[in-house]
Amino acid sequence: MTKTYAGGCACGAIRYATSNAPIVESHCQCRDCQRRSGTGHSSYLVFSDRAEMKIDGEAATWRVAGDSGNEKVHAFCPACGTPVYLTFAAMPDLIAIHAASLDDPSRFEPKAVTYTVRGHAWASLDPSLQKFQRMPAN
Repeated sequence: MTKTYAGGCACGAIRYATSNAPIVESHCQCRDCQRRSGTGHSSYLVFSDRAEMKIDGEAATWRVAGDSGNEKVHAFCPACGTPVYLTFAAMPDLIAIHAASLDDPSRFEPKAVTYTVRGHAWASLDPSLQKFQRMPAN
């Protein structure tokens, strides 16, 4: 039996759930993720079928070009400001949720770190994780 991945914002105005498993679990050290998180990285679970992610509540969004040049659409709660998920203009079927927004964040099991070229000595991550200076091709 597949366990549901569920979570939402701090105030509860936005909730999401899916029974699909993530295709990627990783940390990202791009400059955009650093600024948004206020730390040295952001942590995501990426799901391949956005249509299978049930989302309740209305998120506010803002768009930014990532280090790859592709547009990312960040979704956050307009009431409490919590970043909840993001989508990608170049890959509309994908949706990435913020690991800390999970009801059970211990389910996050990162396998890689992307954009390590932007990493900082004070923001160290598990040294056993595979590292990429950019987003891997597949």
